Amino acid sequence: METSFLELRCKEVVNIVDGRRLGHVVDVVFDLASGCLLGVVVPGERSFWNVFKSCAELFISLSQIVKVGEDAVLVELYSTNSPSIGYAMGSDKKKKK
Repeated sequence: METSFLELRCKEVVNIVDGRRLGHVVDVVFDLASGCLLGVVVPGERSFWNVFKSCAELFISLSQIVKVGEDAVLVELYSTNSPSIGYAMGSDKKKKK
């Protein structure tokens, strides 16, 4: 399946672990040496108190992307124990059950 960045940024990113909507793709990251796609970037979490404040962005590695569909990008991100951090950024390690 081929897609352009313009099409990709219109798709909503959804975490299949907890069902949270993470927003739309704002950027893609490439390795210039190899020409390979490393992952995508979505806006960081916002809360009621920092709606107008810019927040850190969340990098999602290519290995964490489960499916790219017509309307959404499904990703698999596991929460950290700290509520202030939210997700393990760029980590491929799955939480042990």
